[in-house]
Amino acid sequence: MISNSGDTAADTPGHVPVLLDAVLEALAPRDGAIYVDGTFGGGGYSAALLAAARCRVLGIDRDPEALRRGAALTEKYRGRLDLIEGRFGDMDRLVDGIAPGPIAGVALDLGVSSMQLDRAERGFSFRLDGPLDMRMGRDGTSAADLVAELPEPRLAALIRDFGEERYARRIARAIAAHRQRQPIRRTNELAEIVRGAVPTREPGLDPATRTFQALRIAVNDELGEIDRGLAAAERLLMPGGRLAVVSFHSLEDVRVKNFLRRRSAATSGASRHLPQAPARPPSFTLLWRRAVRPGTDEIARNPRARSARLRAAERTGAPPWPAETAQ
Repeated sequence: MISNSGDTAADTPGHVPVLLDAVLEALAPRDGAIYVDGTFGGGGYSAALLAAARCRVLGIDRDPEALRRGAALTEKYRGRLDLIEGRFGDMDRLVDGIAPGPIAGVALDLGVSSMQLDRAERGFSFRLDGPLDMRMGRDGTSAADLVAELPEPRLAALIRDFGEERYARRIARAIAAHRQRQPIRRTNELAEIVRGAVPTREPGLDPATRTFQALRIAVNDELGEIDRGLAAAERLLMPGGRLAVVSFHSLEDVRVKNFLRRRSAATSGASRHLPQAPARPPSFTLLWRRAVRPGTDEIARNPRARSARLRAAERTGAPPWPAETAQ
């Protein structure tokens, strides 16, 4: 997957994904074990796991194009790689009946893939003109639908909250004024509207970046998917199983950080207004206290890695926490 804060070149065959060595260190692949690559994308993590040990990998992706591109890797590792169409938030349901044993590790690489950005017809990129779509899967509301239908205050809130954009109200006002004259259906059209509404420019950052990020997150319910995916991994992993999550911006990272911090510290779940609840044992142990970041050498080789963060934890033998304690 690619940084959400930039719109850069596409993956190429044999491309090494970000923080690959650290992800492999976290997952510690071993012969005979089963791993889930919940965000298959270009197959980089899956290929590395399969090369590192005589293990089996279940690759999940909601994008059917990613699964079609993965056919060659499936052939190379025949009998050891299974590709499954679906959302990683449903991973425990998706692998049920496919995995013959417990799951030893789960890898998640959050955000949009560079292959999606590089395809103009997918509508993710503000640098390539295409239909304003942004759907990772095949159905649901598109970015053009949101831009056309959301009332101006809700559009401003979406751009502010999901894009962390300080000029969200100006941008929403400009979009609302333009759509009164004609529908906004193309990525270049929206990008130019946003650029015209932003009064100052940050060096190295296109003014359309945050608005496109916000729309993409909303279209694909990415933050909700993270919450569901983390809880699904908790249910799926065996005691001693490992979870490794790579994120690219603060909205993603804070969700992962909070989930793992809560799950790795025992809590009573008590409230001064309610009777004392029994202690809830931690379901994870942190592998590293802080997120792992790419080194200068990796960033020099691959500038898109600059904002990446890896958090990892090991599953304990405690039962999964109830769903209502997810955040």
